[in-house]
Amino acid sequence: MLFDTHAHLDSRKFAHDREEVIARALEAGVTRIVNVGFDRETIPTTLELAERYDFIWAAVGWHPVDAVDFRPDEDLPWIESLLKHPRVVAVGEVGLDYHWDKSPKETQFAVFREMIRLAKRARKPLVIHNRNAHEDIVRILREEGASEIGGVMHCFSGGWDYAKACLDMNFYLGFGGPVTFRNAGELREVAAKAPEDRLLVETDAPYLAPHPHRGKRNEPAMVRLVAEKAAEIRGLDLEEIASLTTRNGLVCFGLDERKRS
Repeated sequence: MLFDTHAHLDSRKFAHDREEVIARALEAGVTRIVNVGFDRETIPTTLELAERYDFIWAAVGWHPVDAVDFRPDEDLPWIESLLKHPRVVAVGEVGLDYHWDKSPKETQFAVFREMIRLAKRARKPLVIHNRNAHEDIVRILREEGASEIGGVMHCFSGGWDYAKACLDMNFYLGFGGPVTFRNAGELREVAAKAPEDRLLVETDAPYLAPHPHRGKRNEPAMVRLVAEKAAEIRGLDLEEIASLTTRNGLVCFGLDERKRS
């Protein structure tokens, strides 16, 4: 019983074998997936997947790399209307990305703030994309009162101080393929120290495949390798880590009867 809390199964990289990829996920014990749509192209295809498969849910939002393409008058009401869809469980992925230079920082800030406010209005958790922007991510989340809804720090990267700031704002930490990499000592330290009720596993498929598949196409079945590494780090067995991360995912995304803290 594994919950891949972040995937992109609608990616063109799965165009030729998507059904087989989904079948392999089920065979590997992946019983729940959140698929993430982040622009005009991927939001509709994400919704199609969530409507077709009862174990796939959708998150919709606007990716920071493409912030410059965001049209507030059209895209904001469109995304807001989709948050009423019964298969949509989160706003994401949204945040900041300082690796690519397509969208200026100020434009990213503006779109990020709009997405946070949208999530607060809809009472949906956020799925946060952060690349080389720790300080500004924390600052904007605090300024916008994001702790009211919390969410997931997708593909968490950073040290314990950053993790603690995120945890204090009601966010879960999503660990993916990078936690299995040989040079991920700091990340494994965070995975060891994180409260067990704030730990999630994910793939970000088709990206960031875990060791020993690094550099290849990722897929949800490989979340098992992430879970195995998390279990090793925390001194648990696979069944225990699968159970607790699945439970956390259900609570985080409002799929559990218990209220999110």
